[in-house]
Amino acid sequence: MDLTIIQIILIVIVAFLAGMEGVLDEFHFHQPIIACTLIGLVTGDLAACLVLGGTLQLIALGWANIGAAVAPDAALASVASAIILVLGGQGQAGVSSAIAIAVPLAVAGLLLTIVVRTIATGIVHLMDAAAKEGNFRKIEMWHVIAICLQGLRIAIPAALIVAIGAGPVRDMLEAMPSWLTDGLAVGGGMVVAVGYAMVINMMATKEVWPFFAIGFVLATIPSITLVGLGGIGVALALIYLALTKQGGSGNGGNGNTGDPLGDIIDNY
Repeated sequence: MDLTIIQIILIVIVAFLAGMEGVLDEFHFHQPIIACTLIGLVTGDLAACLVLGGTLQLIALGWANIGAAVAPDAALASVASAIILVLGGQGQAGVSSAIAIAVPLAVAGLLLTIVVRTIATGIVHLMDAAAKEGNFRKIEMWHVIAICLQGLRIAIPAALIVAIGAGPVRDMLEAMPSWLTDGLAVGGGMVVAVGYAMVINMMATKEVWPFFAIGFVLATIPSITLVGLGGIGVALALIYLALTKQGGSGNGGNGNTGDPLGDIIDNY
């Protein structure tokens, strides 16, 4: 698929916003489901990019920055794989190949993240110097520059992929043997399961497990759509919150309800 100048500019803008949101985390442009969907909107290949974004979102659920450990770059993986999917012109048939490419890109994006954060450390010292001078305008300027660097961290690789063009990208995807694409697709599916399991492990308590079991059983009923499952999930969440509040009031409001996260929030 050949892109127009307007589409290329919009892709770079989306990539820039995704890079900034990787740090700001306000509008969630860096989330795969949003970044891939936006790339699909500006390129006219919405259906395939939406499927790609939803699949990558399941993979990225378990990615989190814990202590000094930096999570793989979901923004770079989303934007780059969506661009490759669009340029490849394979539609939804190329989603598995794009996912196979996305995971290595996410790990490789850690290098760019480290470089940008190292530069940002120097910018912090410049902001400290400006603070000593009482120059608020300079502090704001360096703050904007640091955020823009995060945007360029994704925008520049995105522009380079677009500059390569549809022909080389299509040739690369077609040159991949079936055993490789099938194997990477299986591996990508395993990564999805691992990511989802990590999220469940982080939020699992003895009070939540019954709701998980109910949802797991309901998901096996083919007549229930995703909208129906979502409505059931919201209802169960409201029931859980109501029961938690009743249990807390019965214990005087300060007792241990058995939900560690709920106790922390209530005490806070």
